[in-house]
Amino acid sequence: MTAGRASAERPLRADARRNRDHLLAVAREAFDEAGPDASLVEIARRAGVGQGTLYRHFPTRAALLRAVLADRIETLCRRAAELSAGESADHALAAWLRLFLVHARVNQGLAGAFMLEGPETSVIDCHQTITDTAAGLLARAQQIGTARQDLSPDDLIQLVVGIALATARDNDDGQADRLLALALDAVRRKPPVDGG
Repeated sequence: MTAGRASAERPLRADARRNRDHLLAVAREAFDEAGPDASLVEIARRAGVGQGTLYRHFPTRAALLRAVLADRIETLCRRAAELSAGESADHALAAWLRLFLVHARVNQGLAGAFMLEGPETSVIDCHQTITDTAAGLLARAQQIGTARQDLSPDDLIQLVVGIALATARDNDDGQADRLLALALDAVRRKPPVDGG
């Protein structure tokens, strides 16, 4: 267990929790603006805390990248539960895959930088969380017969990540949307063709 994980598991005082949450929010904005190489000194300055406070919560850039990425993945997976509760199985799956595509496109640089910083098992954990979420949505659509039975959650993840990578340099979200629509068409179970 790393020092970053040990400190994350200990309950924080209310003021320490506020500082951590505020640092995380500021880091999200900084990474959105400047990419994963955003200055940690600038993040601390924007958050109105000293560098020591930043490093107490996030001892390395990798720890901060991990926290931001984990927070975004948690939000993405929470949306899956909300969609499942309020939408049909096929609409929930399609809507979540659209959200996942946006997530994959927006966080591509962040995830890549995190892996370069020395990911430990966290990348596997993040991937597993996303795969488990996709599995739940896909299973629900397969149970009611709207999604192909031969699809796996990994197939869906690879399709969406492939679209995100293929359209990474495009400022036009339209191509990513069109490719996802094609992928979703392939996900849907086709009615048997009548031989008569």
